Amino acid sequence: MRALAGALPSLLLRLLLTSSPEPLGANPGLVARITDKGLEYVAREGLVTLREELLRIRLPDFTGDFKIKPFGRGHYEFHSLQIHSCELPGSTLTPLPGQGLSFTISDSFIRVQSEWKVRKSFVKLHGSLDVEVKGITISVNLLLGRELSGRPTVSATSCSSHIQDVEVDVSGDLGWLLNLFDNQIESKLRKALENKICERIQKSVASDLQPYLQTLPVTTEIDSFAGIDYSLTEAPRATAQMLDVMFKGEIFNRDRYSPVTFLAPVMSLPEEHNRMVYFAISDYVFNTASRVYHEAGHLNFSITDDMVPSGSTIRLTTKSFRPFAPRLARLYPNMNLELQGTMASAPFLNLSPGNLSLTPQMEIEGFVLLPSSVREPVFRLGVATNVSATLTFNTSKITGALKPGKVQVELKESKVGVFNVELLEALLNYHILNTLYPQVNEKLAEGFPLPLLKHIQLYDPVLEIHKDFLFLGTNVQYTRV
Repeated sequence: MRALAGALPSLLLRLLLTSSPEPLGANPGLVARITDKGLEYVAREGLVTLREELLRIRLPDFTGDFKIKPFGRGHYEFHSLQIHSCELPGSTLTPLPGQGLSFTISDSFIRVQSEWKVRKSFVKLHGSLDVEVKGITISVNLLLGRELSGRPTVSATSCSSHIQDVEVDVSGDLGWLLNLFDNQIESKLRKALENKICERIQKSVASDLQPYLQTLPVTTEIDSFAGIDYSLTEAPRATAQMLDVMFKGEIFNRDRYSPVTFLAPVMSLPEEHNRMVYFAISDYVFNTASRVYHEAGHLNFSITDDMVPSGSTIRLTTKSFRPFAPRLARLYPNMNLELQGTMASAPFLNLSPGNLSLTPQMEIEGFVLLPSSVREPVFRLGVATNVSATLTFNTSKITGALKPGKVQVELKESKVGVFNVELLEALLNYHILNTLYPQVNEKLAEGFPLPLLKHIQLYDPVLEIHKDFLFLGTNVQYTRV
């Protein structure tokens, strides 16, 4: 006991140091809200799947003995029972606050066909059997959860089925005799079918629905460099009229992960129900992308003379820069220049009602390319601009484009004396407008994918811009394969 007591403090300390729980109170970067309209669509699609499952039910044979005056004792057998048709006229899928969803089917109808045999002494008779099972009610509760990996889970916590009425129609020479047994046959068939319905549903939830939910991506590749983390931050949250699914929504460096130092904002989602699904995408998603690309240097750029259009009157040479810095051409005659631009910090997207904008702050350093291949720094500029952004949406991705504002240049340092900043602004505006922005927009046109299950397409979108988040409403189409 003394040895155990001595080891406990060390063990507890090790556990504290090696464990890495999720940060408390972390907000999701993206929320997918399924409205009552969306749940209605899921219920309709669920009926199609359920009908296919019910048609696969295999019922047992029913055998027994009978004794009827004046015929005495005999033996009957009903075999090859098969569900021939199934009608499921309506269903509802409603949230169960704090649990998940409740799926209810009512007033359903199943037709069963079977063969029958009767034997009494040396007499054998046979015929066909039709059973109409009416007024079937099925109720299933689905518990929604979250794996440690961040994937959603589903399980059927309860299932009940009830048959209101069973009608038996027997054909053959002794149909009138076999109808005497319909009460006995009915009770056996009713019990077997009610059990089989729930067995089939629970099996389908485990073997079909759960694997299908696993197709929801936890991480999705954006390009060869970056990916997006779509792991669930908590179990899906059911409220009175909707289901909210919370995603981390963090864009990360696929080769080297570094923790994000800022939090996603709290999003107050509007009470909209005109679309099946709404995606609330916070500025956190876009700003983690900016952070990742900035830290990796992907937002930096370099301009050399061979990148300037051949027809331009301003070249990146010391001779051409004489109007900007007269002393530069005297100190470094007939030499080429290179401009290197770096972002002072990751440019963050600002979202406000009806508006998307960025205010990137850059530094541009000018170098003289000496004959010895040494790069000699000669000036440093501060560059600021306001950039507006537009977003568009296709069936699975959000894409964007930047609309540049005028570049404003400030001289930070000059090693060549007087420097005419105004003239240089024209060159930078031309290059940024015609070279840098097209490159950025080409990348933004690739877009980033939304977290979607397989075979799901989105259509009829509507996009709103709110404080700190985008609100994308859309309808859903499931494509059966």
